[in-house]
Parts: sequence; C-alpha cells; structure tokens
Amino acid sequence: MAKALDFIEVPATSTETPTKGLIAILHGWGANAEDVASIVPFLQLPQYHFVFPNAPFPHPHSPDGRAWYDLSGDNMYEGLVESRKLLIDCLLSVESSTGIPLKQTILSGFSQGGAMTLDVGLKLPCSGLISMSGYLHSDIQNIESPATNSLPSVLIMHGKQDEIVPVSAAQKARDVLESLAVPLEYREFDGGHQISSQMLDVARSFILSNLT
Repeated sequence: MAKALDFIEVPATSTETPTKGLIAILHGWGANAEDVASIVPFLQLPQYHFVFPNAPFPHPHSPDGRAWYDLSGDNMYEGLVESRKLLIDCLLSVESSTGIPLKQTILSGFSQGGAMTLDVGLKLPCSGLISMSGYLHSDIQNIESPATNSLPSVLIMHGKQDEIVPVSAAQKARDVLESLAVPLEYREFDGGHQISSQMLDVARSFILSNLT
C-alpha cells in the first residue's frame, strides 16, 4: 500500500463570510496537483476551500506526472484498489482537519481524475460530483451512500472532439448513472481533451447551486 496522499491546499480567501464548503479536484493521468490547482483563479470562488490531491503512483513516461492507476498495456487498472482507499482516507482526513463535512464537499476531477471522482464520490455522502473528460469504471457497484441513503448530484462534461477519452465514454457514464437514478446534469462542448473556460463556467454554477 502506498503512503497517505500528499495534497495542495488553498484555503478560502474571503474574510467577509465563513467558508461555504470544500472543493477537491483530482488531476488526470500523467499530470499532478499543481496542474489542476492553476484553475482556482478562473473559478472565482473565494469563499470555498480547495484541496488538490496528488495521485499515489509515478507516471511511467513523465518524471513529474502521477497516476491513480496503470493505463499501459498488460497492467490496466493496477493500483485502482489502493488509490480508491487512499483517496477516501484523504477526504476523511481533510474533513477532520478543516471541519468541513463531506456533505459540504464537492469532489471533481479531469480525465482519470474524473473516473476516480465517480468511483469514490458515489460511495460517499458528498454534496456533488463533477467529472470533466472522464469515464466510468466498469466495476461500479454498491454506490448507495450508507451515511445518507441518498446520492450526490453529478455533473458530467465532455468535449465532443476528445481524442483521448471519446465522448462515447461520457455518454455511457450518463446512461448508467441515469439508470441508477443518480441526479445528473450532462453537457457536451466543442473541443478536445481539456478543461475549457466553458466547463469552468458550468462547474462554477454547479458548485454554487450545490454548496450555498
């Protein structure tokens, strides 16, 4: 088992009102926490506390990149079980250290981080989940939250011209989650495998709607 996840933390910068909630954002395969932390200014959410965990495993082709699990060849999905537990432990630890409960937390992620968001977030009493250019793991099961007996709202966003994770993966995730009665918002945009300004605008609205 890998060690506990390290993460970047960006506390709320607004001093006028109390912190309204926590937003955790997971990077994709081969990226790292610093990559996604750079989007904070564009979300314009100074009343929210941000956390950016680093995936536990080194990326095979990038010295600074991290991976939630292997996506190369024969070892597909190796490490997923470990990452799942480490991420849950990380979120519970942050809940304890910040005093912000999971019911006031939105978990989000890009690409492989989006897949981890749906995997872990549907098992926790989060306020909402955001998957950007992500996909659904094939072994999704037992998603009903034992703590609240309800499921978090989910926002799925994807580029129509995504050359890495085809938009059909998002459509499949949409269909599966709808069949499970998950509260869902689904959006497609022109563009490839990226976090676009349009996605950030929709994400901001989703956050404000679910964390007030």
